[in-house]
Amino acid sequence: MFKLIDVDQITSGLPNISGKEPIFEISEVSVGQHFYWQIGGYEVHGQVLLTSWLVLGLIVILSLLANLNLKTSVPEGLQNLTEYITEFIRDLAKAQIGEEEYGTWVPFLGTIFLFIFVSNWSGALLPWRLIELPNGELAAPTNDINTTVALALLTSIAYFYAGLRKKGLGYFKRYIEPAAFLLPINVLEDFTKPLSLSFRLFGNILADELVVGVLIALVPLLVPIPLMLLGLFTSAIQALVFATLAGAYIGEALEGH
Repeated sequence: MFKLIDVDQITSGLPNISGKEPIFEISEVSVGQHFYWQIGGYEVHGQVLLTSWLVLGLIVILSLLANLNLKTSVPEGLQNLTEYITEFIRDLAKAQIGEEEYGTWVPFLGTIFLFIFVSNWSGALLPWRLIELPNGELAAPTNDINTTVALALLTSIAYFYAGLRKKGLGYFKRYIEPAAFLLPINVLEDFTKPLSLSFRLFGNILADELVVGVLIALVPLLVPIPLMLLGLFTSAIQALVFATLAGAYIGEALEGH
């Protein structure tokens, strides 16, 4: 089942003939065309799931190939690459969380980093637009706000879990420290963390793809190439920033007050 939501119609002041409350009408607004799947009574963006599964499949396949024939003496090829990435993630986790607690969170931070990194690069390197869909087009999963919000919410759940596991209900004392009147500000801070994480990643990836797409349409030769290379660099930086902030939030939840 496919469904196309026209943003101009929704925002043009037309009367509400669907019988739904205005707030639910706003929540269904989508920018552009999308390829919809009907799953369990819910509509999901099919193109996001397709590219997400391809990204996850690529990560799993490369990981399996790199670890089929492990060499303990001198690692070579893909094994060398995966060991370098593992050491990089371990150092990042140790710096943000601390030497005592970081080991538990290396898999989580590594998964977040690799998924965002490969997703961002897939949007910059793979010619998704050559694959035609009934509606919409394939793009990087992080080019969709739903993906970045999901990643940010997973990060929020992770640092709440980290704090509650270590301190129990005493974790909530942080909201009234160093003074009780700071309670609203501390609560608001926890709401703004996932918002900033999701919109920072989404905005940067979307802006990069829009700029490159416009330049390719206007000046198809030579000019877009430097920007595409810059886009690869900024895409990697965005993955690093997200993983670093996730580690910092988990470390903040684990530290004593």
